[in-house]
Amino acid sequence: MKNNHFTAPLEIIGINPFVFIPEKVLNEIFEAAKKNKSPIPVKGMINGKEFKQNLMKYLGEWRLYINLTMLKNSSKRIGEVVEIYVEFDDSDRTVQIHPHLDKAIRENPVTLQNFENLIPSRKLELIRYINNLKTEAGIQRNIEKIIRHLKGETDFFGKEIK
Repeated sequence: MKNNHFTAPLEIIGINPFVFIPEKVLNEIFEAAKKNKSPIPVKGMINGKEFKQNLMKYLGEWRLYINLTMLKNSSKRIGEVVEIYVEFDDSDRTVQIHPHLDKAIRENPVTLQNFENLIPSRKLELIRYINNLKTEAGIQRNIEKIIRHLKGETDFFGKEIK
């Protein structure tokens, strides 16, 4: 990609910082991705720091949302101009489900069906939640909480549903 370096002012919509992507850059990413529907996985650099993110179309405009880890150690803030390099990312971004969570979900047809019926972002949230835990006790305790939630016994925070 030859046109994938640009500068843009950091803007905000709601609580989400973002930059607009120049049309030339967008067109190259669409061509590399072989699609122009969001989300489109991208990678690059912002102010010299590497990132992986998705390009998203919102309110008719393509945006690169800038999260806090992308701006870490940066003096740049809303309104300031950031330096960006961005390209299509064709790497595998599959997040593997923890084997204990997978086994627990599959042991009961109700939990399996309810898990399968979750929207993809909610499934990913549960998988990442367990994957980020450090101790076996914490993993097991939280898997049990997720299973009770998937059975409809509790909300996600463990409060009983009446």
